[in-house]
Amino acid sequence: MDSAFERSPEQEALITGWTPPEIDTTRPHSARIYDYFLGGKTNFAPDREAAEQTLAAVPYARTAARANRAFLLRAVEHLARLGIRQFLDLGTGIPVEGRNTHDAAQRIAPESRVVYVDNDPIVLAHARALLSSHPDGETAYIDADVRNPDAILDHPALTRTLDLDQPLALMLLAILHFVPDDEKPTDVLRRLTHRLPSGSHLLLSHLTGDFDPVGTGGGANVYRKSGISMQLRSRAEVEALVPEGWELLEPGVELVSRWHPEPDTEFADPTDIGCYGLLARKP
Repeated sequence: MDSAFERSPEQEALITGWTPPEIDTTRPHSARIYDYFLGGKTNFAPDREAAEQTLAAVPYARTAARANRAFLLRAVEHLARLGIRQFLDLGTGIPVEGRNTHDAAQRIAPESRVVYVDNDPIVLAHARALLSSHPDGETAYIDADVRNPDAILDHPALTRTLDLDQPLALMLLAILHFVPDDEKPTDVLRRLTHRLPSGSHLLLSHLTGDFDPVGTGGGANVYRKSGISMQLRSRAEVEALVPEGWELLEPGVELVSRWHPEPDTEFADPTDIGCYGLLARKP
């Protein structure tokens, strides 16, 4: 068989419906709910039930998820054009064909290197099977939780792939709203960023109730009742997450549908999004 059409055992397993044995399919997981919103198929009945309950409260949740993914791709391409060649993507989520961090980065700079981090084994299984780097670059995958920064930064897969003495982009897309105040998200960010060198960037998106407090509040309650921590934050609270000393770049804290490094036409009403994005730089 032509090697171009050969599949790895992991790819075959995923195609035939294999599920890693450590996966708990009886409880919803945020990555699989998000996959459902994006139209993916890597989700189970509890994930779909929680997603549909969320949609009942927030009918535009699918729009927000897609706008967040588009924000990721725009921002990563922008960072690659700025010369960033290393990306640390925390809370990766289930891969979307052609619409992942390394796809965007390596379209601009094929030598870009990306480390993906998530704490759902099915995400890592899909990542290892389906996310193939350009031959000039590299990708790696870590099973870890954002609440344990040292385990991420000291992981052998990271230290083999990224050079922490060189600038990199730290990405936390739609992840910190799962870290409530009592788990000290600002401390998590401080520990993730204090070892990064000058010229590094922080790319972040976060759900908010600023535009539809009733609907988004109801959606957040669905997550909490499903056993998933969730805390919406205001624009000011999202801006306050930026580590001390880091420079918030234009256009500042903005809805992901409107965020663009250059003037751009918004493609959705604010009530259809409810998600802020920002980019900051370490001087």
